[in-house]
Amino acid sequence: MAETLRLEKTRKSEFLNKVKGILPNTGNLSLCLTCGACSSGCPATGLANMDPRKFLRMVVLGLDEEITKHQWVWMCSMCERCVHVCPMKINISGLVFEARKLWPREERPKGILGSCDMAIKNDSCSAMGASPEDFRFVVEDILEEVRETQPGWKDLQAPIDKEGAYFFLSQNSREPVTEPDEMVPLWKILHLVGADWTYSCTGWGGENYCMFLADEDNWKKIATKTIQSAKDLGCKVYLNTECGHSTFSVWKGNQKFGIDKGIAIEPMVKYYAKWIREGKLKVNADWNKDLKVKFTVQDPCNLIRKSFGDEMADELRFVLTACVGEENFIDMMPNKSNNYCCGGGGGYLQAGYKEERLRYGLLKHQQIDATGAPYVVTPCHNCHAQIHELGEHYADGAYRTVHLWTIIALSLGILGENEREYLGDDLKEVNMPDAE
Repeated sequence: MAETLRLEKTRKSEFLNKVKGILPNTGNLSLCLTCGACSSGCPATGLANMDPRKFLRMVVLGLDEEITKHQWVWMCSMCERCVHVCPMKINISGLVFEARKLWPREERPKGILGSCDMAIKNDSCSAMGASPEDFRFVVEDILEEVRETQPGWKDLQAPIDKEGAYFFLSQNSREPVTEPDEMVPLWKILHLVGADWTYSCTGWGGENYCMFLADEDNWKKIATKTIQSAKDLGCKVYLNTECGHSTFSVWKGNQKFGIDKGIAIEPMVKYYAKWIREGKLKVNADWNKDLKVKFTVQDPCNLIRKSFGDEMADELRFVLTACVGEENFIDMMPNKSNNYCCGGGGGYLQAGYKEERLRYGLLKHQQIDATGAPYVVTPCHNCHAQIHELGEHYADGAYRTVHLWTIIALSLGILGENEREYLGDDLKEVNMPDAE
């Protein structure tokens, strides 16, 4: 429980005066009801002797010195659940973002800082440093391997720098750098629906750690470069792969910085659902009728609560249940916009506070454990990594994390042998493609 805050004298809050002109809903901080809804539903409550309500009161009371360089701002994932449940809609996560700026840039967490700096110094915008040449080589190499070794896919495409394509596809660096086979299921899905799409050798990196660093200038720089790459190719829709923070960083960055109003920034889940309804993705759950393998789903904060809302959460569930069967889906409680953050967002994975991050994630582990589902579908790279680690730490690997593209491809019978890294023994050979 957080320590009682005692104030000996009133202070003038320079920080509060500053953020009043920046953040929406900040002028009503004095209207805080101190109801505790923010803190009671926040997994970061108690970490570093802090919670959202206490942080807010410190801002109101002018305790600028106490909040400056307070480590808790890096333990808060800025998931905005506090805003969601606040009756006054006070933007506490926005205050945390501004408080991160109080840290000298060079003293901010080295992991987040390094990823930001890596992305801004290469044309790929890759936080892992993959160059345009490296990206082209990996894509073309994996594509050639699939064409040669997987029957029925000799015409599979993974275009790069294709002018006039309808979709510009971003790519999280994790796949081409560490697990390139994970790119293939999405290529197959796009091929089956006849999507007109392309990558670019520049600005393809689908991550933005400068946003987490509270480095707005470089957040804008990366978002601008990747959107400009899409515009230069004449694309109409900037389509994010399954990465909540990638989608949010570009979508929100485009709004925040007024980069380009002529291009749509869209999440992949929306199109999965559209293509299923149109009959272009002929998924079915027959493979799971007898197996009855259970699934639950994580609602990425950046994809649901912070951007596209419950409508997108419903689309996520529509896609998953179409692939595994409604009877084999078990929802977490609470869920959708009211779901708890897993603790992977906000740069937490690279902030250096591992012990606190695992404590933060205990609530998510308990949610997953209550469903009894052995698989957690995580359409977000940070959620994927964090929940995988939570499963190892708290449950000795009792549940697994899988991308949504994996389950779609599995249900279609097109998931290759090398594309099953995240499946357990119970699904390793289920619905394998027919060999010629």
